[in-house]
Amino acid sequence: MTLTDGTYWLGPSTGRLLIKTGRAGLGRKAGHDLTIEVTRWSGEAVIAAGDPDRSWVNVTVETDSLEVREGTGGLKPLTDTDRAEIKRTLGDKALLHAAQHPTITFRSTGITGTPQSFEVYGELTIKGRTHPVTVHGKGNGDGLVRGWATLTQSTWGIKPYTAFLGALRLADDVRMEFDVARLKPANGPGC
Repeated sequence: MTLTDGTYWLGPSTGRLLIKTGRAGLGRKAGHDLTIEVTRWSGEAVIAAGDPDRSWVNVTVETDSLEVREGTGGLKPLTDTDRAEIKRTLGDKALLHAAQHPTITFRSTGITGTPQSFEVYGELTIKGRTHPVTVHGKGNGDGLVRGWATLTQSTWGIKPYTAFLGALRLADDVRMEFDVARLKPANGPGC
């Protein structure tokens, strides 16, 4: 599908949203670098390739839809019990407080560049706190779009997970990645 101007729906049927964590502290060898997938999310993008100022994107993530897909490193492999415990911890008050803040939202405020290489400036709201974020992206011209942003958890009042009296902790910076394999026109079939 060639990327053309228009309005597009985004979600798990069109792509993936991933969160990648790293370890810090003296005990970092004991923990895992995690790849966490957002399983329930939706968005809308308006593309005006010739006039990026008219383009925008909004995305909503269901906070309790984060699933651990991979854990690398560590002294032992990540188990299903570990995955369930991590999911529970993600929803706790100290991290995302999913019960009180069921969604995370991103709303663009500006887009620069071309469909092949662009930056999306926007506001990310997590736990009721809104801060600016820059998303870096690339497209191949056929509807495949990839990108990333670095988020500092403490900016949104998220205390990075710690264990072993702080000897093992998640790094404050996490990397959010997206990979949209196809764009679904908002007025197309199945919408």
